[in-house]
This record gives sequence, structure tokens and C-alpha cells, in this order.
Amino acid sequence: MTNPARPAEGMDPPQTPVGGAGPSSLTRRPSRSAATTTFSMEVFDNEVVPSSLQSIAPILRVAREIQNERPRVAYLCRFYAFEKAHRLDPTSGGRGVRQFKTNLFQRLERDNASSLASRVKKTDAREIESFYKQYYEQYVVSLNKGEQADRAQLGKAYQTAGVLFEVLCAVNKSEKVEEVAPEIIAAANDVQAKKEIYAPYNILPLDSAGASQSIMQLEEVKAAVSALSNTRGLNWPASFEQQRQKTGELDVLDWLRAMFGFQRDNVRNQRENLSLLLANIHIRLIPKAEPLNKAYLLVYSSSACFLDDRAVDALMNKLFKNYKTWCKYLGKKHSLRLPQAQQEAQQRKILYMGLYLLIWGEAANLRFMPECLCYIFHNMAYELHGLLAGNVSIVTGENIKPSYGGDDESFLRKVITPIYRVIDKEAKKSKDGKAPYSNWCNYDDLNEYFWSQDCFSLGWPMRDDGDFFKSTRDTTQGKGAANKKPGKMGKSYFVETRSFWHIFRSYDRLWTFFLLSLQAMVIFAWSGIPVLDIFKKDSLYNLSSIFITAAMLRFLQSILDLFLNFPGYHRWRFTDVLRNFLKVVVSLAWCVILPLFYLQESNSELLTKIRSSLTFLDKMKGIPPMYLMAVAVYLLPNLLTTALFIFPMLRRWIENSDWLVVRFLLWWSQPRIYVGRGMHESQFALIKYTLFWVLLLCAKFAFSYFIQIKPLIKPTKMIMNINHVQYSWHEFFPDARNNYGAVVALWAPVVMVYFMDAQIWYAIFSTLCGGVIGAFDRLGEIRTLGMLRSRFQSLPGAFNTYLVPNDKADKKRFSLSKSFNEVYFVLTYSVVYMLFILQVSPSKRSEAAKFAQLWNEFICSFREEDLISDRNSPLTHLFAF
Repeated sequence: MTNPARPAEGMDPPQTPVGGAGPSSLTRRPSRSAATTTFSMEVFDNEVVPSSLQSIAPILRVAREIQNERPRVAYLCRFYAFEKAHRLDPTSGGRGVRQFKTNLFQRLERDNASSLASRVKKTDAREIESFYKQYYEQYVVSLNKGEQADRAQLGKAYQTAGVLFEVLCAVNKSEKVEEVAPEIIAAANDVQAKKEIYAPYNILPLDSAGASQSIMQLEEVKAAVSALSNTRGLNWPASFEQQRQKTGELDVLDWLRAMFGFQRDNVRNQRENLSLLLANIHIRLIPKAEPLNKAYLLVYSSSACFLDDRAVDALMNKLFKNYKTWCKYLGKKHSLRLPQAQQEAQQRKILYMGLYLLIWGEAANLRFMPECLCYIFHNMAYELHGLLAGNVSIVTGENIKPSYGGDDESFLRKVITPIYRVIDKEAKKSKDGKAPYSNWCNYDDLNEYFWSQDCFSLGWPMRDDGDFFKSTRDTTQGKGAANKKPGKMGKSYFVETRSFWHIFRSYDRLWTFFLLSLQAMVIFAWSGIPVLDIFKKDSLYNLSSIFITAAMLRFLQSILDLFLNFPGYHRWRFTDVLRNFLKVVVSLAWCVILPLFYLQESNSELLTKIRSSLTFLDKMKGIPPMYLMAVAVYLLPNLLTTALFIFPMLRRWIENSDWLVVRFLLWWSQPRIYVGRGMHESQFALIKYTLFWVLLLCAKFAFSYFIQIKPLIKPTKMIMNINHVQYSWHEFFPDARNNYGAVVALWAPVVMVYFMDAQIWYAIFSTLCGGVIGAFDRLGEIRTLGMLRSRFQSLPGAFNTYLVPNDKADKKRFSLSKSFNEVYFVLTYSVVYMLFILQVSPSKRSEAAKFAQLWNEFICSFREEDLISDRNSPLTHLFAF
């Protein structure tokens, strides 16, 4: 191993010092400024380590802690950290690695001579060996006082001892020390065993050493931990942690890890997560949970704490709400099979919840595909039921075993990784967002694959030749086979095609409504009759032409749906493609039928009989009866849509229904998708929303008719009546007679304003509506300091009225809307309370004393969170006299 003059790409670490001499290269120091040296010291003092070298951060932390006590041991720790960093990234290609290694190299050169002079023993091996003995006796042994031990300090001491032993082994190897002292080996084994016990935790210390912690003494925590520890009836693999099996330290999550191959850290995290979820629900139960009877506890529980089934059921309903909905949507029976016995049923529920949380914990980016996780859980839960029920495989004749085995990290390698490769492959196809959207799939597109029963064709274990894995399939099939391009996953329901026509397609109902309203207003204004005479023969006949325009616009919309969605048809079902083609055909048929019935009457015998039977059609004077009947048939789907819009509860029920008739009706109106079904506002919110837009549109159309459209009718008629106009540009208008160009120039700005002024009217009405709502909610009522002071005086009374328990039978419902809003406004002005104290009567001072306790808790909380300073804290405290 060479000794470079400076760290560079491909640099080798300095040679490990042997005996009393350091490496010769360490005496050569590159020239550096004082600022750089200071920066390097700050970097290592704060343990700023690149993300790719995080494994050496504990080593540098230990070096910093023992720097003053044993400088040579700290030097050896940094030296070992440098060697380890070089092994992790030999080319220094990671972000910030080159600068980090350069600064660490300079630090080693600078500290070599000084640390060597302060060395106590003759060699580095003896130096670190003596310090390891000293540290183990003075810190590890002395801190280990059983239940009275400080868990945080003891855990830190075990980690430090583990790092020192690792460095000791590296120094002995470099100095060719053949064996380590037996007492050090014994101490290292003890540290290694205790280091796992005193592992870091988030909230609950669930290991054996944390049983004495105060949080573990809570009844709800004991109940949750006891429920997870119930492994009665579970068959453990013979080779799985035999020592912990004998001592009974394993729980149901450990059994799931042994069966399905989850990661150890994932199990530890989800154990704490599930325990906290169960404990939080258990403590909130009303009425409070109570044990069934003493005999039951003696038989089924070794603890006096019993987890209530209501807590388990509540959590299970929350976790599996989406899964059950997904199974119902696909017409599959869920895999949550429960036994009859109560204790076994609770254990089975906890196993199902633990399995789901463990799947979610290792899913990584697959969490953006919730239905994909439902598919994985559906199959694994079915295997879990087979394991617990002792089912026998028809093929092998043996008990059912998990498809992917229980090896370490087998779930991550065999289930998550193949699906993640599909995500990675599709992401690379996007070319950083430059590729067309139809050429690649995002998370939502891949997740939509699991919205249909086709996902079950993947099987379990998942087949490599399934449609979902088309993009990651090997390009060569056997020796000598021709190369094949990987297949496309494709879209399911929506394909974004970049086109200007999306402006109309995305807001087709808005554009259609505005165009039909404009046509109706122009026709009515052109006829020149009063508004009350709208039902006259000629005007009514002309107004009925808007239905022909609506049919043409519907035909345009169906054409756009057909072409803009065309890239996704190879993933669509035949029924979805058929629906789009049928919509084009039906809309085209209406574009032909309605004009024919509008322009002429047929004298066929069949139509004559229909007209004679439907006598009410003759009451609509001026409109052909058959055209009126055709319009009624044409508007039938729109009338049904309007009825569903008025009654959202009916629409919600229809969208969530599985009836074949309802599915057929929904099949024609919109594709059946998993998300967004039944998401509608309440009836009252819908009424307010509708009233707002009715008033807005009435004002808009009144303004457009009387101010914009009607005044232009007379000039338009005058321009149209002018004949024999000699245009200067006769090449453009060689046969101009009716002056259409002038009419277009006159109407173009008006039509543009007509389509755009809805935004102006919306700004006006939203301002008015927001002002009315704010007035009723009393927003801005406190405008001066005097009003604030007067409101603050009434705050203690409001506090006692709404928050302090009252013994009277007629208790009022508790509301925070007024009292705590007032608290929020007066936070910074609480010092005026002193003025209030001097003015109140003695009868009210008891109320003020109760309020002062709560107020002081607010102020203390603000001070702990640094929202106020020590200078402001005494000024804002309240004192009860």
C-alpha cells in the first residue's frame, strides 16, 4: 500500500502505525491556510459526514468524546475511520467525499506526533487495549445498576465500547497481534449481547431492559404488549433464534418475520407502532375496558392487563377499510378469516394487522400504490390463514408454506424488488419528463392495473411473464433467440395527449352551456319581442334549435374523446373501446335525426298515429311534435343526470352499488374506476353551492343580454341591409353583399368578453359572499386595543362556563369556537389582566384563579417552545389574588 502526498481519486489510506513509529508520509503536510484548518476542526467536531459514509459517524463521535482523555486512542479511531471510508468509496466519487477525506487526512497528519507523545503504553495495541479495559470497568460496569440504571447513558456506553473493540481488532491486525486477552473477549461478548438489548428506540422501550421505564407501567401499554406477546399455538421454525424461544422473548411479529422473511429493523419499528396504536385506542374506550373475569385472565393471560376487543376491532377496521373496499369492488372475498374462540380471534386479528404493517414498512415507494399493497396482503393473508389452520397442499401433500419462504429479507428481495424494478424502468422511459406521457407510466398508472380482476392473473407467487412485468422482461428468450423489445405497460383510464383541444374537452359542459345560452339570447334579441312573450310561435321554434347545436357539440366531444384517448386503447378492455365508438355513432345519429325532424314533418302512417296518441304535443305551438318528442328522448340522460345531481345521496349509493343494471348505466356515462366513487357533498352544501351559481349566472346573463347582445342587434341588421359596397380590398371580398366581415368585427370583442366575464362576476360574488359569511362569523370584530381589553375581562367567565365541569343537570354542550378564538387574539396582551384583577369583585376572583392556572400553562408551553423569551414570560403570567 503506497503513501500518497495528497488525497486524490483512487488514493490509498495511510499505513497503520506500528509500534512507536508512524507512517513516513504523515510527516509531509500540504500547505493550507489557517481558515481551512479551522474549518476542518469544526467539521469533525460536529460529525458532518457525507451521506455515503454514515457508517463511520459513530467512530468519529467516539474519537471526539475521548480526545481529551486519551488523544492517541482518538487518533487511532480517526485512522480506522479513514481506512473504512476509503474502503467504502475508493474513488471518492460520492458527494463531498473527496473534501471529507482530504480534511481527515490533514487532521491525522497534524495529530500524529502530538498523540504519539502523549501515549501511555509502548505500542498502540497495548494503548487501546488498556483504555478498553478502563472504559469497560469505569462506564459499562458502573452504569449497569439493574432497574436503577440510566438507560440512555448505558446504551451510549455500550455503543462506545463496541466501537472501541472494533478499532482494537483493526489495530491488533495491523500490528500482527495473534490473540486478544480472554477478559477483553468476554467483555466484548457481554457488550455485543447488551448492545442489542439497549438498542435505540422511539417511544416505547420494548426490550427486557426497558420494563422498568415509567411509560411501560401504563395499563394500556401493558395490555398492548401483552397481546402482542401471545404466541400460544404458533409453530416456530426449529432454527429460528432458539435461545429467545426458550426464554419466551419472541412475540407474534417475530413469528411473522420467521415465516415471511421480513427485516429485523422493520419488525422492531412496527412492533412499537402497533403497540402504540392499540394502546391509544384502548385508553380512549368508553366505557373503560375491564377484564372479563379472573379465571379467564389466569388461563389466557400472564398479566393482569387485558386488551379490550373493541380496541382491536377499531384498529382493524381502520387499517383494512381500503382493503375490504378493494375486495368488494373486484368481487373477491377478503382473506381475513377468524376462528370462533375469542382469545384465538384476537391473536388472529393482531397477526393480520402486524402482517399488513410489516408489508407497509418494507414497501418503500410502493406505498404510492395502495391497491398493489392490497394485492400483496390479500395473498399473504391467505397463506397466513393456511399456516394457522394447518391446510395441506394438493400438489405436495405437505402443510402449506409461504411462497417466498422465510429467509432473511426474502420479502424485500422477492416481492418488493421485482415490482420496484418495473417502477424504475417506467421512470427511465420518461427521460426526465421530456418523453410523451403516453410512452411511460407513473405510480398511478401502475396502481390502476390492480383496479381490475386482471391483476389476479399474476398469481402467487407472481409470474415473471405476467402483463405487469412486461417492461422488465428479458429481451432474449433462450440461446440463439432473436432479440425482443420489452413490452409496454400502457395506461388504463386516462392518457394525457398534449393538444389545444383539451381546452374544450376538459371544460365541455361549461363551453356547451355558454354557447347554447349565447345562441338563445341572440335568437330572442333578433326576434325583437318582449321577454314575457318568449312562448310565441316563431320565437319558440327558433329557440328550439339550440338542441341541434347541443347534439353537434356532443358529437365534437365524442370525437375528441376517441382520438385523445387513442394511445391508451391497447390497455383498455373491449367494452371500454366499444363505449367510445358507440358514443360517436349515437351522437352522429342525433346530429342527423334532430335537424330532419326540425326542418320537415313526415307523413308516414306510424308517425301520424304517434302524433294522434300524444295530444299534449300540439300544445307547444310552433314546434313540430315529432321534433319535440325526439328532443325529449335526447334529453332523457341529461334529466337523469340532473336528478342525481339534486340528490347526492342517491348518486352516492348508485356509484357504490354492484348491481348489474346500475353498472350498465354507469358504463355508458363514465368508466368504472376504483377511486372517487361516492365522493359528493352533503345536500345542504349542494343547495348553497347551487344557489351561489344560479345568482351569479342570472346576473351574468342579464348583463350580457341587456348591455352586450341586445344593443348590437339593430346595428347588425343595418349593416346586413347595406348592399353594393365597394371595398378597397376587393381581392378579399370580390362578391361581398351582406357585409359579413363587418358583422364579425362588430361581434368578436363582445363574444370574447361574454366568455371571459364569468371570472369577473365570480370575483364580485365571491367577495360579497365572503363578506356576508365573515360578518356572521364576527371576523374583525375586535378592531382596537380598548375592545381587546374589554373582551379579555370576560374571558375568565367564559372559561368557567364552557370548560370547568358543572354539577348542574342541564349541562351545555362544550364549544371551543368562541372561547379559544378569544384566547388566540389576546395572547400578546395578557398583561392587561392585572388591571382586571384590581377591578373585579371578590365573588369573581375564584373564577379568575381557575383561569389563571390554565393561562400560565399556555405561557409555560410557549416558553418551552421558544415562542416567547425569558424577558416576556414573567410579564404574561397571571397571578390569582
